[in-house]
Amino acid sequence: MSLRMHESVRPVLDRLDVPTDLLVAGAWRGGHDGGRIDVRDPATGEVLASVADAGVPDAQDAVDAAAAAAAGWAATAPRARAELLLRVHTLMHERSEELALLISLENGKSLADARSEVAYAAEFFRWYGEEVVRLRGQVGLSPGGGNRLVVTHRPVGISVLITPWNFPAAMATRKIAPALAAGCTAILKPATETPLTALAVAALLQEAGLPDGVLNVLTTRRPGPVIEAVLTDPRTRMLSFTGSTEIGRRLLRTAADQVLKCGMELGGNAPFVVLADADVDAAVEGAMVAKMRNGGQACTAANRFFVQAPVHDTFVEGLVARMAAVRVGPGSDERTQCGPLINDDAVRKVDELVQDALARGARAVLGGARPEDGPGSYYPPTVLVDVPADARLLHEEIFGPVAPVVRFEREEEMLTMVNDTEYGLVSYLYTGELGRGLRLAESIDSGMVGLNRGLVSDPAAPFGGTKQSGLGREGSTEGLLEFMETQYVATSW
Repeated sequence: MSLRMHESVRPVLDRLDVPTDLLVAGAWRGGHDGGRIDVRDPATGEVLASVADAGVPDAQDAVDAAAAAAAGWAATAPRARAELLLRVHTLMHERSEELALLISLENGKSLADARSEVAYAAEFFRWYGEEVVRLRGQVGLSPGGGNRLVVTHRPVGISVLITPWNFPAAMATRKIAPALAAGCTAILKPATETPLTALAVAALLQEAGLPDGVLNVLTTRRPGPVIEAVLTDPRTRMLSFTGSTEIGRRLLRTAADQVLKCGMELGGNAPFVVLADADVDAAVEGAMVAKMRNGGQACTAANRFFVQAPVHDTFVEGLVARMAAVRVGPGSDERTQCGPLINDDAVRKVDELVQDALARGARAVLGGARPEDGPGSYYPPTVLVDVPADARLLHEEIFGPVAPVVRFEREEEMLTMVNDTEYGLVSYLYTGELGRGLRLAESIDSGMVGLNRGLVSDPAAPFGGTKQSGLGREGSTEGLLEFMETQYVATSW
């Protein structure tokens, strides 16, 4: 463990091991060049800890370790893999308060949000611990009667897992759990902004008895050459990435040369639709969940609000009242409901989008400007109305606590605006008529729809999008099969 550990992290350390080095072949060690990366609290800008900075030689060592462990882990019985994952699920719940505080410190999100993330993250270990022992192949007679068809699933092989900073526990476990359940060895690269939580989860896996080399963790400020070294190694067979569409495109180009299997969870531009027959109070509550979870820093966050004219003013009034009451402050403060954004660059990006909308004719009925002074990367909850169609924040991810509201008259007009995006991750729809909602859901081009709900994420559900929001699915049985290859044997008896 690094000696550079801020005093604010001390309450975590009594019950939770927080390594700050690379994990390679079961050993915690520094990078070959000895470099370190500072991890900062976005509420204060203070350094919480420093973690090891991996280079290309460390990446090559990680692939070697994953390759050495691959055969033994693939041959481990599904029940044994399941029991290990279930032990980690228990450990995460036992250390849930410490994990939540760690998330709040390095990510900035409120403790309430962090506690919810820990519970969600732990559930992936339980879900895949249970799911892997239920996975079945199939046996059948060929239609022509000449042979039997035997179909089985086996691990795809060494998997590279790349996770973002906004959900440092859940984005890691949503990849680690199915990869390990499937029998794959893996190399995890967490975001440098929030690596401590992922390192703590890896330490819990070790505590649960994970064999050396099955999971390796690299933190690096040079992701380009490090990830390229891993992806271009012929022993690597899978890439699972969560992050921006722009970076996802680059990784897909690299992966294409090796014909790697790829799971990509990319950007979003989620519409939140409120129809005239909706329960407006319920829609406002759902909007608070869909917009303000993690301060809007989520790919599933409601990005564009389309409200039918008869209920537009009532919805805006309710949303403004709820957002104005949100308490903004350090995530580690129990009273906080909305913490800081991840860093000052994020604040500048959000404010740039808001000022663009205002310059084009939108009106701010709440917030609308970044704080002028004080420590921390804060942006106030903001509601904009009369937002024109050409405003950038209707076409780009905001990743902040900003709700742009657009009034519409007809369903057809709304559907055109909703589908006018290159993204298709998730949509939210509120209506008082279930049949109408299901009909409209089928007309919305997104991988997930929250119908009268502001939250869709569930380990048992297939998570993923259409268009440039990604490839493949995480969660559910589909998430396990992403890390497996199907093998067919033709035989006769």
